[in-house]
Amino acid sequence: MVDNNKTTQEFSLENYGIKDAKINYQLSSEELHEITVQKGQGVTVNSGALAVNTGEFTGRSPKDRFIVKDDVTQDEVWWGDVNIPFDPAKFDALYAKVVDYLSGKEVFVRDAYACADKSYQLNIRVINELPWSNMFAHNMFLRPTEEELKDFSPEWTVVNAPNFMADPEIDGTRQHNFAILNFKKKIALIGGTGYTGEIKKGIFSALNFILPVNKNTLPMHCSANVGEAGDTAIFFGLSGTGKTTLSADPERKLIGDDEHGWTAENKIFNFEGGCYAKVINLSSEKEPDIYGAIKPGAILENVIIKDGEVDFDDTSITQNTRVSYPIYHINNIKEPSVGENPKNIFFLTADAFGVLPPISKLTPGQAAYHFISGYTAKVAGTEAGITEPVPSFSACFGAPFMPLHPTRYAEMLSHKMQEANVNVWLINTGWTGGPYGIGSRMKLKYTREMISSALEGLLSDVEYQEHPIFGLQMPKTCPNVPNEVLNPRDTWKDKEAYDVKAKELALFFKNNFKKFEEYANEEIMNGGPKA
Repeated sequence: MVDNNKTTQEFSLENYGIKDAKINYQLSSEELHEITVQKGQGVTVNSGALAVNTGEFTGRSPKDRFIVKDDVTQDEVWWGDVNIPFDPAKFDALYAKVVDYLSGKEVFVRDAYACADKSYQLNIRVINELPWSNMFAHNMFLRPTEEELKDFSPEWTVVNAPNFMADPEIDGTRQHNFAILNFKKKIALIGGTGYTGEIKKGIFSALNFILPVNKNTLPMHCSANVGEAGDTAIFFGLSGTGKTTLSADPERKLIGDDEHGWTAENKIFNFEGGCYAKVINLSSEKEPDIYGAIKPGAILENVIIKDGEVDFDDTSITQNTRVSYPIYHINNIKEPSVGENPKNIFFLTADAFGVLPPISKLTPGQAAYHFISGYTAKVAGTEAGITEPVPSFSACFGAPFMPLHPTRYAEMLSHKMQEANVNVWLINTGWTGGPYGIGSRMKLKYTREMISSALEGLLSDVEYQEHPIFGLQMPKTCPNVPNEVLNPRDTWKDKEAYDVKAKELALFFKNNFKKFEEYANEEIMNGGPKA
């Protein structure tokens, strides 16, 4: 089946090494949904969305993500546990095995692009073994018009074969699954895993290399929205900190919820054409935008279905239940997904130690330090063996997707912040009145009020006090928020216990930052805790 007036003769995959394949080109999401159900690979739930099971892998596998080490990447990539080198000859041999595996099979091909700012557009061809993987690509990447497809020339290629299993001893992988980026050949090669997130994260990891190295553009793992006056706000944060929730504001238009670029021309643009949201414990009351987006065209992953209804509280397959949907499933969006220079940046953390202020203003050095640190905390029950809060650091709030050294991104951010005179705020959506188990989670309504006050400039002229250990500037007052909430020490009954816990957290920060010290300048180093 070939769409857009292209015949099998006109459209061939032989130049990719895939021979005699039955090519399904640029099918609609409706067609891909139908084929998935016909093949017994998914079911339609009562909302009309497609539900699939991704199989063995229900999340990314960071230890099986590789970058080909060659003359393009050798001196640029920050090699180590995050960016694991892969031999070019091994890549060529494995690629040949994958395309031979796909030859003679039915495959699903999609031309799409990333980056909503046309000046930075990256054209992509996605070749999938499975129809619902191709539907995911339709949702998550930007969709060319029929006119744009006529002269479409892909720059990068994603080859995705979930049912192909590598042989580690021969192929050079760690185990049978793999996700490999080859910057010289501009290929993302994915096999042995049905988890669709590898498809989008492969391309976005590539952009996190391409944009700063070649385009003087800062890539960011963040959400973004824009107010009626055209003021853009950016929200960085790891899972569970409220990034999606707090950027979904009925008074502001959503630019995107996960991946953005900040250009040399001071524009903010979305990489994506869709959203990939967690749905654990989802309800229409908690997350009305995400809940309402689960309709025909959306793909639910690894959820439990009972009589056609999704049980969002059932995590028997995984905690990482997900939904992907095109961004136009959200009503209040910015079109195109491009905003002006940001006025405010928010770093979100869920501090389970109850130490960090609910809102504080950062200097450029502090902003770079906290950006490199990427702190949040895990609490009991999130992972096996965790019985008390555990600090979690992910550089640039997205270490698994950053091929360059974190200080490269941090220095770019610091420079752009100062150039744009942007305000940077640290927001603690975690615990107050004590650590997890003693205190309570910060009220969402207070967090929203603090962010709204920052966005509206209402914190510009208030009095601030400095946190004695972290050096953060804490406002003494904020509209519609009790004053006693704003200084975390004041919320603890045992002030000495707070001081001990604050010093403990500061030490975690300092120990984590040791691996970055030799790369960080004096301003960044001075942005850390004083203790």
